[in-house]
Amino acid sequence: MTKYIFTFSLILLAALSRLLPHMPNISPITALALFGAVYLDKKHTFIVPIAAMLISDYFIGFHSEIIWVYASFVLIGLIGLWLRNNPGIFKTTGAALAGSTVFFVVTNFGVWYSPMYLYPRTVDGLIACYVAAIPFFRNTMIGDLFYVGAMFGLYELAKRFIPSIQLKASKAIK
Repeated sequence: MTKYIFTFSLILLAALSRLLPHMPNISPITALALFGAVYLDKKHTFIVPIAAMLISDYFIGFHSEIIWVYASFVLIGLIGLWLRNNPGIFKTTGAALAGSTVFFVVTNFGVWYSPMYLYPRTVDGLIACYVAAIPFFRNTMIGDLFYVGAMFGLYELAKRFIPSIQLKASKAIK
């Protein structure tokens, strides 16, 4: 029961963080996707970040490219499943940066491919779309590294002082 309360709390906190004022593209959803895949039951890998997104998007509003955003978090969950079996601080940092990159590539491809036709459907249009998004990529990386460091670091620190809070029996990030 405690695991479910913890999981539900993570979802609500992540959703709430998207509703509070923050810099563009700095949110804990990538960190949540990675953390959930590593520490929670595998069945929650994709449910946790998508649930947080659905709750917050209900209030923020849905848009035509939302499927690309959600798809990026499913892919980030797959990175988290890899990280689950390949622990380590450098691999965790790499997974955070890979998550930022996946989000950048997938969502901006979605913007370029969008029916809104903000960019011509040419190679030059795709390049222009990615170039225009570079400032947001910087924020995404900053947010992802911060939140991954905070979530994984605080959990690992808490485990040392309160061993009973372990969420799963497999390898820990070291």
